[in-house]
Amino acid sequence: MRKIEITPRQLTGSLEIPPSKSVSHRAIIMAGLAKGESVISNVLMSQDMIVTCEAMEALGTSISYHEEQNGRFTLTIKGCDPLVLGKETIECNESGSTLRFIIPILLLQPKRVVITGKGRLVTRPMKPYYDLFEEKSIHYEHLNKQQDLPLAVEGTLTPGSYQIDGGVSSQFITGLLFALPLLSGDSVIEVTSKLESKPYLDITLDMLKHFGIEIVNDNDRRFLIKGNQAYRPCHYRVEGDFSQGAFWLAAGAIGEKMDCKDLDLSSFQGDKVMVDLIKQMGGEISAKADGLVVKKSTTHGIVIDVSQCPDLVPILAVLGSLSVGTTTIINGERLRFKESDRLMAIALELNKLGGKIEETADGLIIHGVEGFTGGKVKSHNDHRIAMALAIASIRASGKIVLDGAEAVNKSYPHFWEDFKAVGGEWIGLDVGK
Repeated sequence: MRKIEITPRQLTGSLEIPPSKSVSHRAIIMAGLAKGESVISNVLMSQDMIVTCEAMEALGTSISYHEEQNGRFTLTIKGCDPLVLGKETIECNESGSTLRFIIPILLLQPKRVVITGKGRLVTRPMKPYYDLFEEKSIHYEHLNKQQDLPLAVEGTLTPGSYQIDGGVSSQFITGLLFALPLLSGDSVIEVTSKLESKPYLDITLDMLKHFGIEIVNDNDRRFLIKGNQAYRPCHYRVEGDFSQGAFWLAAGAIGEKMDCKDLDLSSFQGDKVMVDLIKQMGGEISAKADGLVVKKSTTHGIVIDVSQCPDLVPILAVLGSLSVGTTTIINGERLRFKESDRLMAIALELNKLGGKIEETADGLIIHGVEGFTGGKVKSHNDHRIAMALAIASIRASGKIVLDGAEAVNKSYPHFWEDFKAVGGEWIGLDVGK
């Protein structure tokens, strides 16, 4: 684990926000399923993106990588039709999106394949797929009886009716929406419970149109999918990521002025709600032609339902802690099954720094404080916990030693460089210290 020592500094300046991880996953997969050559630009090759590319390459997709001057990549992707499985094992590392998206795609071909993962991914909930496997007579086997991964699957999807629980994650529905249009007949997905993370499904449906796939959405309860469709290759630029931009927006509100470029309020990304939340809390934030500007503000606590924006909770906990009054996070049960138990992890670590946060079954009760102290904290191998703790240092009275700073590589490998670029100060420490 990599330890760093952060010296509290005000952050201010301009940053080009990293490209959306959610959009990047989808664009790479859709291009890999297309007949022909697509060009996907503005891709950040984080750990999660690497495993999605490798998974599609294992199915016969050809990807060439061109690094641009800003460190982003342009990918030229030649799809493979039909898919040809070239590996017996697909490694998903710690990427829940890769895992849940790739499984239905693997079931477009008949060969047995083993899906593996690392860290907490091996215990992330997968029951919606297991229920479908049993209903559709698709063989699956847990090769380690104590956990979900490695998982062996063998069989093929068939056209028809698919009932799926929408209360665990919309990722299961997205995975099926990738695969079902390629079957020989029509299919329907029926959502059997309240749909969680609906904005991510909106992203999927919008992008499918770009790649030539038509889905009829019946009020988010039924999705009607014509068979015998084909993905159309295209040029696609990945937009800036509100999930990552949220850290810098919060930095502006609790520190100094931040100019966050490449954030578009017309985006389907659910985490753009961060803009509305900052405004509701009293923050000063405004749109400009190329992004958003947020200025130092006195913010006040509110009640926040995070059922549709769970990834925002770590940074909201920081912002809530530095707001006047009490901020209450509700409907965040799923956060206990992310890269860490995020409710536990962010409460524990901010409380080490003088925060006053109480856990509830599905959220947090955050009592505002004047500022944080210094101290020793851990990332819990969770990129969003690491980044939230870095932003917390803005309003700390002493140095913060962060154990596990390399966790940011999962989604934002240049985070610490960007942190310095806007005035942050940190040094690496020897592991033994």
